[in-house]
Amino acid sequence: MLEESSRPVRPLSGNEADAATTATSERKWEWRADILAKHWWALAAVVLGNVLDAFDVMVYAFALTTILHEWNLTTLQAGFLATVSLLACSIGGVLSGPVADKIGRKRSIVVCIAVFTTFAGLSAFTQNLTQLAVTRAVLGLGWGGVWTVSVLLISESWPVKHRGKALSVTQAGWSLGYIAAAVASTVVLPAFGWRILFFLGVVPGLLIFWIIRHVDESPLYLKARAESRMKADYLQIFKGDMRRSTLMMCLISTLTMCGYWGLFTWLPGYLSLPIEKGGAGLSIAKSSGFLIPAMTAAWFGNAFFGVLADRFGRRPVFAVYVLVSCVMIYLLSSVRNETSLLILSPFVGFFAAGAFAGFGPMLSEVFPTSCRGFGVGFCYNFGRGISAFAPAVIGLLSEWYGIGGALSITAGFYLLAAGAVFLVPETAGKELE
Repeated sequence: MLEESSRPVRPLSGNEADAATTATSERKWEWRADILAKHWWALAAVVLGNVLDAFDVMVYAFALTTILHEWNLTTLQAGFLATVSLLACSIGGVLSGPVADKIGRKRSIVVCIAVFTTFAGLSAFTQNLTQLAVTRAVLGLGWGGVWTVSVLLISESWPVKHRGKALSVTQAGWSLGYIAAAVASTVVLPAFGWRILFFLGVVPGLLIFWIIRHVDESPLYLKARAESRMKADYLQIFKGDMRRSTLMMCLISTLTMCGYWGLFTWLPGYLSLPIEKGGAGLSIAKSSGFLIPAMTAAWFGNAFFGVLADRFGRRPVFAVYVLVSCVMIYLLSSVRNETSLLILSPFVGFFAAGAFAGFGPMLSEVFPTSCRGFGVGFCYNFGRGISAFAPAVIGLLSEWYGIGGALSITAGFYLLAAGAVFLVPETAGKELE
């Protein structure tokens, strides 16, 4: 053995070295062979849909304090507007599942985008609280449906070993929309006001025609429809082995959603309100500048989640994300120093927003195709429905403790979600039925 190990190694010839280099390069990129043009088109469509969806939703959060002062609203009333949108969003998200089972995944995305585009534009012309609440509610119906149908299309179209990555990139589209809303708010809000900012939401309408032309329908959906399996009883998600997974995913969704919407609805207001009112005392321009790094980090957090989840599993990666979120949110709500806020905001974005990349894989892998639309829509949007009250509750508590003190409560929801995720089965690598 000693003699064999001491033998000199023959250097590779030029041709052998080239062949070795080529083989290494091919192994490095061999994963791309599984992903076809149709997969990229589908991914591009849902990412852009989520970008534009997030833009329409988040411009309200950035315009919140401006509307509050212009219409002399209380923080409770402003929080009520966000609650109305979230309630409508949860309804739209649940209904979009059965609709997608009836008319298909691709057509459902088109319908959802058409709804929130139209009413995003109409909200710019509202004159009072009631009118704005109505337009934002109908906008919420379309907004809620986009996420559900996007998850269905990608989970049923992409190769199983890359499903987590693709769904994470889909979720990351929300962060890009948030960044676009922050940039637009910085430029448009001070110069032109919130009405022009809201009217920019009509841009997603152009995406509808692009989707129709380039995106294929889900092959699993087409197969299930051809085999007459799309007429299944939707209530089966509450029966047998699926009942526990349904209830636990509803719990995880509720906890994470309450933490997220309680935090991010009021975060722009927290940063821009004066210190004596419990805020951080930054200007609107500065607060947007702080949130852009947070949402840039959120994009990486979402995208990186899929890489980790495909390798280590959905549950442990989700648990790490929400535990770190708990710590970061508590620290962020406790400081007023600009430097500290700037350091903490990317970590909050990376983990608190990045954790949502886990819902697409976990939910789509729990249910069969025959009831996946309803199961994904119900579980995710059950949490949205409950979390609809989080902005109003945070607004109410901020009257007593200041926004910073109220926001610290949201850290507890993330902590509870870390334990709840281990009550559902691990589904990494599961072939969809």
